[in-house]
Amino acid sequence: MQRLLRYLVAGLVVLVLASFAFTFQVRFTEAAVKTTFGKATDESVIREPGLRFRLPYPFQEVTKYDTRMRLLTLKVETQQTADNRQIAVETFCTWRVTDPLKFFQTFSSAGERSEEHYQKAEQALQANLRAAAGVVSKFTMQDLFTAETNKSKIPELEIAMKDAFTQSADKQGVKLADYGVEAIDVGLTRILLPEAVTSAVFDRMKSGRERIAKEIESQGQSQAQAIRDRANSDSQKISAFAERLAQDIRSKGDNEVAPYLALMNKNPQLAVYLDQMEFIRGVNPRTATLVIPSSYPGFNLLMPDSLNGIRAGQLPSFTTPESIKSALNEMAGTQPAAKPTGGKK
Repeated sequence: MQRLLRYLVAGLVVLVLASFAFTFQVRFTEAAVKTTFGKATDESVIREPGLRFRLPYPFQEVTKYDTRMRLLTLKVETQQTADNRQIAVETFCTWRVTDPLKFFQTFSSAGERSEEHYQKAEQALQANLRAAAGVVSKFTMQDLFTAETNKSKIPELEIAMKDAFTQSADKQGVKLADYGVEAIDVGLTRILLPEAVTSAVFDRMKSGRERIAKEIESQGQSQAQAIRDRANSDSQKISAFAERLAQDIRSKGDNEVAPYLALMNKNPQLAVYLDQMEFIRGVNPRTATLVIPSSYPGFNLLMPDSLNGIRAGQLPSFTTPESIKSALNEMAGTQPAAKPTGGKK
């Protein structure tokens, strides 16, 4: 029984060693290069994840590369701008392996492990990143630092840096595409200014802000003046329109009242009588109590004997108020009439 147990354990160990020697696994974030006697071809690249078979070492070897994005940063280095100002920049780039076969053929001389390949690749990429940082010399301080919103050319600088990064070649003329890698992004992590340059930048930004403030103030004053002028013009138009409308209403009223005035001028006593009756009708005894002498114009008609001795067709005797006579004379354009004494006219 113990002998059988030993055989089972030994068989299990042999099976584990055989699986380790004859199989390998590729994760979904990896790409593998399977070499035969140290040589690799297009068929040697494995991109699909899963379990794969191989011959044991030294017949075949497998090198796995992580295809996810990697970050490379370059320490602060001094660069000179187009206007001969010194600035210190810290640059970065993000990259990944896109062609495992080219990457293996270019950097496999660094060692057997993929980490050694990455280290050698980063050394080559750092040289490209230094060359890309030199693009700063094509821009002035005014281009990079400005007081106006969205006027800085730093985004244009980073685009130019990426172009320079991808086009740079090493001493053997090998470019980034020949490395089997792809540059995702290239840019500036930070920009440091010497004290003298910082003061100059702040002064320039201050003057730029003052200029913008003056422009905004001038625009505001011109707009305010335009609003005032437009308001004055509108008020004059409204006043002229109201005056014309009022004149039209007055003319229309004069035209409508002219026949009535002409009729009343024929019999002014009747006009005064009707005016007095209208006044009496306007008195509301429920809300007011008036004590007025009968000699007051219009109230003599309330006396019990006011109509005694009046024949048919004859008007009662009363005195025409001066205000009514003046109004009638002014509207009719006639001379003041003699005071009536009553009786038929």
